[in-house]
Amino acid sequence: MQFGVCSPLDRAPVVKAAGWDYVEAGVPELLQGTIVDDAQWSGEALLKQSPLPIRAAYLLVPPTLKIVGPEADLAALKTYLRRIVSRADRLDIRVLGFGSGGARNVPDGFERARAREQLLDFCRAAASIAGEANVVIAMEPLNRPECNFVNTIAEVSAIVREVNHPAFRALLDTYHLWRENEPLENVAAAVSIIAHVHVSDLENRTPPGESGTSDYRPIFHLLKDAGYDKRMSVESKSFDAESGERSLQFLKRQWNQA
Repeated sequence: MQFGVCSPLDRAPVVKAAGWDYVEAGVPELLQGTIVDDAQWSGEALLKQSPLPIRAAYLLVPPTLKIVGPEADLAALKTYLRRIVSRADRLDIRVLGFGSGGARNVPDGFERARAREQLLDFCRAAASIAGEANVVIAMEPLNRPECNFVNTIAEVSAIVREVNHPAFRALLDTYHLWRENEPLENVAAAVSIIAHVHVSDLENRTPPGESGTSDYRPIFHLLKDAGYDKRMSVESKSFDAESGERSLQFLKRQWNQA
């Protein structure tokens, strides 16, 4: 198991000093979807400057590109995805997290059945493009205050199974799981298709262990029983060297106790 932190790349030295294994970077910063010309893309230079390896990236689609609704443009999304996936491949980044609430939020009054069709069209295209580059798209459920569409690991699991492609999998996020009060049974049912994990405490979305109120062991037990041994990234509102060291030790202890 590798433990990392979702972080701007200029904070990577702090993450390293706290003892973590890798950084999970933001797609907008590292893969820069708005830059079409590869000659202007700085991702390879950023990777060389990072004191830690970059093993994953989050925020796959910016809110300016709509996946569902009347402004959805699948052709434009495919063009964007090909660029992002190609650059991820060049940097040996094998997991791209697909939360992207702003891109998949259903506009008021738009038919939700049609939105689901559009989402599935996007997911199938993403799976095909990612699969050609040996990259995995990991879809993340987002709690209702952040997005009004696909809020639970159960809903993500249903989409993953409909897409039915090895390059399209689920991302388990403890914060969203707890915000939605999902039962552990939903995690157990999804565990075989989980490709990536995000962790943070429920209370104030602090780094694991900092609130003193979140117990990860029941979730970790399910992951361990299923043989999950990939990566686990902290995605929290705050992170510094001191809390980072405490959080890493807390996570390792909870993992070992699960």
